[in-house]
Amino acid sequence: MEEQDWLDRATRGDRTALSQLLQQHYDFVYKYLLKITLNPSMAEDLTQDTMIRCIEKINLYNAKSKFSSWLITIATRLMIDQARRRKREKKWQEEQQVQAVRQMQWHAESRNEAWPDVLNTLAEMPEESRIPVILKHYYGYTYEEIGQILAIAEGTAKSRVHNALKHLRKELV
Repeated sequence: MEEQDWLDRATRGDRTALSQLLQQHYDFVYKYLLKITLNPSMAEDLTQDTMIRCIEKINLYNAKSKFSSWLITIATRLMIDQARRRKREKKWQEEQQVQAVRQMQWHAESRNEAWPDVLNTLAEMPEESRIPVILKHYYGYTYEEIGQILAIAEGTAKSRVHNALKHLRKELV
């Protein structure tokens, strides 16, 4: 059976035809998403989301473009929407972190405890720098242990601690 016949049947509600179409195009959509995301897990999730959206919206397919192009359009829009959500979530998390630091600082000051400037500087650092330097200099872990904890190479742990300390020295002088 030709793809157009499958499409005609699928748009009229034939679930078997729709299933056949999705099976035929799954790898195509996945490989496309893999190329644009460079992340196999994300590509797989987006491919599945694309197939779900196709199932929900198959009645809107109007055959003005190829079915594969329609699927690529859905996949691309889902990927862009996901990127926007991640950006908003990251911004929200950063705002939450700033509020948490302010709250910790207020609590320390209300109990007449010192609030070291180093904590403000640490709070401004990205996690990939902040966590290794805290593990090394507050908790005394070795670079090898830090690498194991963070699932990074020992040399990467050492480099991150070095760069974080350089940043701290620069900010605190």
